[in-house]
Amino acid sequence: MIHPSAIISADAEIGVGCEIGPYCVVEAGVTLGDRCKLHSHVVLHGRSHFGEENEFFPFAAVGTKSQDLKYEGEPTYLEVGNRNVFRENVTVHRGTIEAIPTRIGDGNLFLSYSHVAHDCQLGDHNILSNNGTLGGHVEVGNHVIVSGLAGVHQFCRIGDHAIVGGITKIVQDVPPFMIIDGNPAQVRGVNQVGLQRRGFSNEEIRSIKSAYKKLFLKKEINFSEALDAIPAELKNEPRVKELLDFIGDSERGVIR
Repeated sequence: MIHPSAIISADAEIGVGCEIGPYCVVEAGVTLGDRCKLHSHVVLHGRSHFGEENEFFPFAAVGTKSQDLKYEGEPTYLEVGNRNVFRENVTVHRGTIEAIPTRIGDGNLFLSYSHVAHDCQLGDHNILSNNGTLGGHVEVGNHVIVSGLAGVHQFCRIGDHAIVGGITKIVQDVPPFMIIDGNPAQVRGVNQVGLQRRGFSNEEIRSIKSAYKKLFLKKEINFSEALDAIPAELKNEPRVKELLDFIGDSERGVIR
């Protein structure tokens, strides 16, 4: 179903069962998977690849060129998985260099006016709330919530199952499983409700809480001392190991 007012390049590939509404533009280099839906006034820029059952609401502009001043016009890419929803006025940019596409996984929800900048890497089942903004090169794990008006600085990472509060300024990495809020941002607690909804066991949540108390509540010692103070048996708990591995891989430092 393609509305007669839609403009679709002959060099775009449209999957089976797609719906393209009034005044949409699908440029050359776009590949649209089966059963995608463009409501109206949507612009999809090439070179962008979209999987199946993605939905685009009015005035979403997805796959536009990088705003990075280092971009020199070379071919760059956006890769999007399946069953993502892009609400009104969402913007998503392609990568800056050919070797690193901007990537979005499956089942993500981007609410109105949210923004995904160049070279971002997003996993699955994340929610970027209204006016939430990801700077360039941001990495987001899985089952993350970025609340309204929150801003994430370039090159930061957000770990799995974390939640970022509204109007929060993120300039360092967000550890997995935690609630982050404020300006400057601080760890406020364990995202217990989110973990329960994701099927974490009581034992897993208890181990994460134990690590949280040692890492984020003991303000009288520095972070290195807090890491050393974690008992060996707790470090071997799988979820705690995920948390510690994330901290160990941090280049910008971790919000505490």
